[in-house]
Amino acid sequence: MNIVILDGVPLNPGDLDWQPLRELGELTVYDHTTPEQLAERISDAEIIFTNKVKIPASAFDAAPRLKLISVLATGYDVVDLQAAREYDVTVCNVPSYSAAFTAQTAIALLMELTHHVALHADAVRAGAWSAQKYFSFWKTPLVELDEKVLLLVGTGNIGSRVGQIANAFGMKVLAAQLPGRESSKSTFERIPLEEGLAQADVISLHCPLTDQTRQLINAQTLSLMKKSALLINTARGALIDENALADALQNDIIAGYATDVVDGEPPREDNPLLHAKNTIITPHLGWASRECRQRLLNVSVENARAFLNGAPQHVVS
Repeated sequence: MNIVILDGVPLNPGDLDWQPLRELGELTVYDHTTPEQLAERISDAEIIFTNKVKIPASAFDAAPRLKLISVLATGYDVVDLQAAREYDVTVCNVPSYSAAFTAQTAIALLMELTHHVALHADAVRAGAWSAQKYFSFWKTPLVELDEKVLLLVGTGNIGSRVGQIANAFGMKVLAAQLPGRESSKSTFERIPLEEGLAQADVISLHCPLTDQTRQLINAQTLSLMKKSALLINTARGALIDENALADALQNDIIAGYATDVVDGEPPREDNPLLHAKNTIITPHLGWASRECRQRLLNVSVENARAFLNGAPQHVVS
């Protein structure tokens, strides 16, 4: 079995072991694959592993032996599923492997927006506290979360965990009902999206990227939010109209934005959020703990093994 990993470094920069995959076949690991390199690298592949390398419809003609694409992630929008079905190629993913750490990331971003820990730690290191007359100082308003309203946009494994943590802070947690989608079960009070945006002190995005949710946060929805509202995004960058959000931040339409994702990663140099005020951007860390990556690798190995045993799992095609 000829197995190809198209972009191995993000999952395994050297602290994990590919050996379990080597035991399943002849393994080739590429650090990164460009669109121009794709056709050649998959030409003899029977199993492909990809994280963010896109597999468009045109790629299937280049890989006549291909039987399985295993996505090294939960989201699988990098694969043209219609083409996969037409070529009888199974596609699977790894659900829920990073739920705990992504939720932790969302809360870390919220803490930074409300406590500004890095700002004050840097100020102390620079001597600002030593220069004070008084025992305490702060450089920016601090926000207490008790009794504040959190709106979850998406209440799957990650959103639900964020809601549970927010409850422990004393926050009132609401779940947004998205237009055109049936209500799913939630332990939190469900409310129409527009009503929730108007009520929320904090909005945290956890929904998948679909045609319906692309640029869900735009000039119109931003206008519904409180001027004091804080927006958190650990889902997908394209849920945001980034130009509209940058304008809203610059003009104090909302108070702050913290995100672990942008629309196009790594970000373009002209991404408007890179220079927007009251904005925190981290480099897509929400899946990157060693525990998460080991879990991701383990399940990916099992995806391949299950497929070879005739009982594929986590199939999304």
